[in-house]
Amino acid sequence: MAPIRAPRRGEPRRVSVQATFASTLVDEWARQGVTDAVVCPGSRSTPLAVALARRLRSHVRLDERSAAFYALGLAMATGRPTIVCVTSGTAAVELHPAVVEAHHACVPLIVCTADRPPELHGVGAPQTIDQVGLYTTSTRWTATPGVPEQSQRAAWRPLAARAFGAALHAPGGPGPVHLNLEFREPLIGEPGPLPPRLGPRAVTRGATAVDVGEPLGGRGVIICGGGLDAQSPDPSLVEAVAARLGWPVFADPRSGCRLPGTVAAADAIVRTGPALPESVLLLGAPWLSKAVGTYVSDAAEAGARVVVVDPWGRSHDPSHAASEFHHADVNAWLTAALASAPADHHPEWLPLWRTLEDKAQAAIVDTLGAELSEPAVARAVYAYAAAGAGTLVVSASMPMRDLEWFAPTHPTPARVLANRGANGIDGVVSTALGVAASRMDPAGPRRPTIALVGDLAFLHDVSGLVNIGGESCTFVVPDNGGGGIFSFLPQAEALDRDTFERLFGTPPTSDVAAVARGFGLAVREVTTLEQLEPSLDGSAPALVRVRVPGRAENVALHEAVNQAVRRALT
Repeated sequence: MAPIRAPRRGEPRRVSVQATFASTLVDEWARQGVTDAVVCPGSRSTPLAVALARRLRSHVRLDERSAAFYALGLAMATGRPTIVCVTSGTAAVELHPAVVEAHHACVPLIVCTADRPPELHGVGAPQTIDQVGLYTTSTRWTATPGVPEQSQRAAWRPLAARAFGAALHAPGGPGPVHLNLEFREPLIGEPGPLPPRLGPRAVTRGATAVDVGEPLGGRGVIICGGGLDAQSPDPSLVEAVAARLGWPVFADPRSGCRLPGTVAAADAIVRTGPALPESVLLLGAPWLSKAVGTYVSDAAEAGARVVVVDPWGRSHDPSHAASEFHHADVNAWLTAALASAPADHHPEWLPLWRTLEDKAQAAIVDTLGAELSEPAVARAVYAYAAAGAGTLVVSASMPMRDLEWFAPTHPTPARVLANRGANGIDGVVSTALGVAASRMDPAGPRRPTIALVGDLAFLHDVSGLVNIGGESCTFVVPDNGGGGIFSFLPQAEALDRDTFERLFGTPPTSDVAAVARGFGLAVREVTTLEQLEPSLDGSAPALVRVRVPGRAENVALHEAVNQAVRRALT
């Protein structure tokens, strides 16, 4: 049998079953509300890539690993599934880190990997690996529907609809789905008539009944952790419950609840040994602060009731302190809790915590002073983003910790996003650019996106800067000459300096400013705190390199802050 050749340039393209299949998937996704796709160049994925480019807003990225994190940022910012389209072979493998992050962070992705047809597997064909079940337990659903056949056209729209539904409404919460799509040559063709659209489809969203159990009461605290908008509590509801009970609120910057009157200096305060609560309500992801985690554990050991509320039934309790888990919509649960909560019977409890917060903040401000430091940068960047309705993307390790420990309260808290599902430093540049792309409104002004990123995290994902377009993102990089988080760990004292620096400190040999200039970014050098805020205003991609003190000095400053708070409170 003679091989089927692709049409030459200028020849009319024949109607292709594969093109019709791909166009049907994309049409159904667009109908469901998908707006964005991230596409990587590759031959085998041609039918789907062309269909995506014709229908959705498509972002082309060269590096598949970076592309997946870019899609993660888009989906994280919009709350809608984003399509990722790559060719076969190792291109599919490169998506795995972002798939793992999306799984743990409950971010909806529809991951589409092109594959070779069955006859090319096991015979040494190039770019051919076993892609079935590639992401194992990190997906909400996976399917390999086979090479498209006309006889199966009735199944194409249900396939797309199920992928969308599983990515957004799986029982365990939103997350990634994987479609492994086999295509045969010729890969170029025109779509024929698409199958008829489906009628309205019911979506199972889990139980809606809310049982708060025993009403909340006693001297307690509400600890609001981070999360996406779909799982974050309504700040006004949190305020209402806290006011009714007379409880303080510890508010992670990612929760959107760090309003005036909440406790922002919780990490420093609980290190001073304040009175333990009788009840603890945990909402959202756990804090990074080990001190806050220990405070909850100590309360549990003393007999406190520790309640975890999560919409998807996850056990967010790394300290194993919880006595109750409630699988319910957070805001519905808070509404029910408000209705059943008794009025405050401990009028001294909340004023005590507000006094602790005021004294702690005064000690922090006094200790940091007007000098440039990593905590001061975190405070300033957060305040700037909050005042300007910007989105702040934060990398793992020290930037996220400094934001959690030192960001001030604000009447309009900044929107803070971070790859806190698996807590890795990988992909943060690409994630931030994806977030920035979601905020590009062709009909109006572009809203700012700021990324607070460590120097090693920036260099780790530097390939994300390849072929960036009009994404308005300012990368603020506190340059402390290496991995700052390790200087806080026992390795710093247990190992000799040379060994520690080689294995953990890892001072970069690449200059972050020179690297950024090489990719076409404007670079602004900041050496004083007064220079920082003016440098954050920009409409084009830029890097702000902040010359902060070294890692040893940073450890000493954090200890000085904690000691100052201790003196102020005791």
